[in-house]
Amino acid sequence: FGLTPAWAQKTAYPGVTDNEIRIGNTAPYSGPGSAYSTIAKVEAAYFRMVNDNGGVNGRKINFISYDDALSPPKTVEQTRKLVESDEVLAMFNTIGTAANLAAQKYLNAKQVPQLLVGGGATHLVDAKKYPWTLGWQPTYYSEAVIYAKHILANHPNARIAVISQNDDFGKDYLGGLKDGLGDKAKSMIVSEATYEPSDPTVDSQVLKLKASGADVLVNITTPKFASQVIKKVAEIGWKPTHFLINISVSVGAVMKPAGIENSQGILSTAYLMESTDARWKDHPDMKAWSAFMDKYLPGANKADSMNVYGYVTAQALVQILKQCGDDLSRANVMKQAASLNKVAFKLMLPGIFANTTAADLYPIQQLQMMRLKGEQWELFGPIISSGAGQ
Repeated sequence: FGLTPAWAQKTAYPGVTDNEIRIGNTAPYSGPGSAYSTIAKVEAAYFRMVNDNGGVNGRKINFISYDDALSPPKTVEQTRKLVESDEVLAMFNTIGTAANLAAQKYLNAKQVPQLLVGGGATHLVDAKKYPWTLGWQPTYYSEAVIYAKHILANHPNARIAVISQNDDFGKDYLGGLKDGLGDKAKSMIVSEATYEPSDPTVDSQVLKLKASGADVLVNITTPKFASQVIKKVAEIGWKPTHFLINISVSVGAVMKPAGIENSQGILSTAYLMESTDARWKDHPDMKAWSAFMDKYLPGANKADSMNVYGYVTAQALVQILKQCGDDLSRANVMKQAASLNKVAFKLMLPGIFANTTAADLYPIQQLQMMRLKGEQWELFGPIISSGAGQ
């Protein structure tokens, strides 16, 4: 580069040269959240594949990912390093709601795109307050709106009991459920219970909810407690229609410990294909993903749904960069991020699209209901939009 005359450079954008685009990321490669690091590993592998095929508009993606151990102060420290030392064009899919919130003010003040954030809390994304932050997955709020719509359509006289975690995560879901039920929330929700993440069990909460006479249970819990709820509901012979949030639908981590027989008929939602679902085995997109995993990430666990999530999220970044053409200014990156028009990425469920506008920076607001049958989740019904207009 030393001999290249200045006028030969096409651009003078941060993180961009004639032949590379630097993208920053933090992920928990160590610490209690290290299971999530597979997401960043899949993304890195995806960008290697893109680079092997010529890159994006002739430029290779240089993906620089640092360990933040899921510790917000560490996220801020690593993000500053990526922006100020590595001079990345944008941050991409930092994992964790708290991590993204910690870095958000800094990135927005610096006008550095915070793209496709890896967290579902609604307050992470606010186009007016944080115009440089782009969401990704359906929010906790919009998922709960969809449960409310399903209940109104299929159980109009439901007596609803809700258990939720006593923090922003639980309140986000609860807010979506109540807003989705609208005027009927007060009469339909007959009992509410909360728990602390440090509680040893939630048995007493389940007993309280059953005593209310509820016939629908909305279970807003993380995997450990989800398993406890399912087990206790079965033990006391309660048979409500049971809705479980989609972060806790792992058959291996939740249903099997609770007893597969106790988990039958539980309802949840999905927006991505499940790699373990036999129905997608011969789908061309699943075959392509499987071949990609074998070549670029051999030895990774193909049954881990996070490896599907990372693959789809990486596609979304590539789409945004492609739309930028040669204008890789940070402002144009955000403009293109806010101009996703019904894009169907590979391994998203058929009929689900990513859509954004400058006023609505939540790309995915659709989900499909699913029900546990045997050890498989079975999709049913139409694609439902939260229509939350958040």
